[in-house]
Amino acid sequence: MLARMSSDFLTPMFVFLCAAGIMVPLAHRLGLGAVLGYMLAGIAIGPFALGLINDAQHIYHLAEFGVVMMLFLIGLEIEPERLWRMRRAMIGLGGAQVTSSIAALTLLIHLLGLSINESLVLSSALALSSTALVLQMLEEKGLMHTSMGEHALGVLIFQDIAVIPLLVLLPMLATIAPETSAHGDNIIAHLPSYLQTLAVIAAIGIIVVGGRVMSRHLFGFIARTNQREVFTAISLALVVGITLLMQSLGISPALGAFIAGVVLANSEYKHTLEADIRPFKGLLLGLFFISVGMSMNFDVISKNPLFIGVGVLALMSLKAGILLVLARLFRLASLQAMGFALALCQGGEFAFVLLQFSRSLNLITPDHQQLVTMIVACSMALTPLLMILYTHFIIPRFMSILPAPRSFDTIDAQHPIILAGYGRFGQIIGRFLRAQGVDAVILEKDPEQIDLLRKFGFRGYYGDASDIELLRSAGAEKARMLIISIAKMEQCSEIAEKARAHFPHLKIYARARNRRHAYELDKIGVDYFRRDVFDSALTMAKTIMTDLGFAPADMARRAKQFSDHDEAILRESFAFFEEEDKLIAFSHKATEELERLLKSDEDERS
Repeated sequence: MLARMSSDFLTPMFVFLCAAGIMVPLAHRLGLGAVLGYMLAGIAIGPFALGLINDAQHIYHLAEFGVVMMLFLIGLEIEPERLWRMRRAMIGLGGAQVTSSIAALTLLIHLLGLSINESLVLSSALALSSTALVLQMLEEKGLMHTSMGEHALGVLIFQDIAVIPLLVLLPMLATIAPETSAHGDNIIAHLPSYLQTLAVIAAIGIIVVGGRVMSRHLFGFIARTNQREVFTAISLALVVGITLLMQSLGISPALGAFIAGVVLANSEYKHTLEADIRPFKGLLLGLFFISVGMSMNFDVISKNPLFIGVGVLALMSLKAGILLVLARLFRLASLQAMGFALALCQGGEFAFVLLQFSRSLNLITPDHQQLVTMIVACSMALTPLLMILYTHFIIPRFMSILPAPRSFDTIDAQHPIILAGYGRFGQIIGRFLRAQGVDAVILEKDPEQIDLLRKFGFRGYYGDASDIELLRSAGAEKARMLIISIAKMEQCSEIAEKARAHFPHLKIYARARNRRHAYELDKIGVDYFRRDVFDSALTMAKTIMTDLGFAPADMARRAKQFSDHDEAILRESFAFFEEEDKLIAFSHKATEELERLLKSDEDERS
């Protein structure tokens, strides 16, 4: 049994890990990125190169689970409100891309002499892009949260959803009895279409209700056991269970995982789930890209080099042209539209599924399936190179023709206080200091804000406070304190960290956006921080209680008690802020203490 396990599992896994460990760092060193490194590793160990592993299809099915996990994690990062805001990109842009690509590719393939049915089948497979490839590249390049990244995500989600009706419609085109069951493991295939629809709706309802209600109690129970490995096991079981449920109904497992992720996006256990699943997602996605490389049949390529080369060029050019036009119609800037088109112009992993399914229905010939599969695989292998071209050559070239950015101001004044950031938060501090006759050197990164500031008679300087030399020219070496009132948490933390390292004598006051940001600032060594909505929210709560008939003096005193207590437990929680189970238990205990504190105050006054 152990010998069989060694040959069936351990040896291929050893080869995978060694190949990835060699090729991925080498690809990074050459500036090619991890995705292309995994593909090159797959090509090297596959049946058409060194031949170390021959069963690419078996590994591909395992690696598909990485795509499922990736969609689950993406769903965790997208709250339902954000998904609703993306509806224009998903339905409008995604729908337009799929329909226009299918129409254009069908016409082109039909002109090459294929029947209209076969042309429609092949174009449906080729119209879809690679969710796994595109999102991994966007994350690597730091483009995920740009306008281009959000529109790409919307289109990819629509494409994943579109696979479902395509799988339903393909059997309707079949004119010859299929070689194998078209429905595979679909347990509802024998039901009437309206009952199949109801079953799918019921399954999605189970995921939504389970995510909203049952998961909270389940994860809460597990968290109280303080067994992290059990939490990890349940997290994986959740994703596996959703995958099995969706597969049994003939639905895309990735879509089900994405829906579950969105449902759990507001859960208090979101970050723990994400931390548990992310390592497995990375490993399995790597296997997916390796399997794509292994599936590249160089015998087919060597026998049809011209056809496959022209096919890849035609596919990517046609899809890129359609994507570019649609991106401009949906008001993406020229540079963003270009990156959007280059990122999505390849074929995708669902093409392999649709081609295999269509072959089982005798909708396409084996030769056509092999050729189109190679065209899709080659287009996926070329896409990372296109993104390197985009980020290293097109963006710098495009940016060079734009107007030169405004240079930072020369600072000709020095005061004991440096105020970094003069938005709504910073203006209140600055006005109050000025009213007391206290001067500060104001640094602001937004040139329009500086121009507006000067119109109202305030003196400020355009510059980035994270620039050490700028801080030095503002007098940081002699100043007493630095006030950081910048809204973006990353920038605020960066300025605080650099100031603490280079000017240790400075007393640093910082604006904290939330409790986690406060924790990060405390780790840096900021002397004082204040959450920017805490005081205003507490002031409103105090006014509400007063309007309900409570004594103003009592409410002022209790608000002070609440504030002091919250500040104390916040700092106390920093000792185990990254341990969510302890943090949750501490939060419950702190809430009970606060209730006792306010109740004892009420008893003393009555």
